[in-house]
Amino acid sequence: MIVVDSSVLIGYFRGHTSPAVLRFHELEQREVPFPLPALCYQEILQGAKNEREWRVLGDYLGSQELLLPHDLLSTHQGAARIYFDCRRNGLTVRSSMDCFLAQMILDVGAVLLHDDDDFDSISQVRPLKTLRG
Repeated sequence: MIVVDSSVLIGYFRGHTSPAVLRFHELEQREVPFPLPALCYQEILQGAKNEREWRVLGDYLGSQELLLPHDLLSTHQGAARIYFDCRRNGLTVRSSMDCFLAQMILDVGAVLLHDDDDFDSISQVRPLKTLRG
């Protein structure tokens, strides 16, 4: 299972052509379903520029399966440990939300398609499977 991060979807909606966005284009063309982390759903919607964009994004994102943590407390604890371990290893993770997302991905054994350096750092302290293109 491939889970798509908001960094890819935001680039996709803005017309970027990073390797991760191009990989997402391929998934879309092959109609490969992907679960969308609920946190990414929120992050993308809150960036809407106007009502029209809000509706378009809401319609598109609402058609995707949402990925939620199986055990909220355990996922938060695991995310905090990821952040802690990165910091202890001299790695900077800018977003605790990325740690939470990484822990959810680890919990379900999925692969994360992303365009965010935080996940590269996290992959140095956890066996997070990632794609960037």
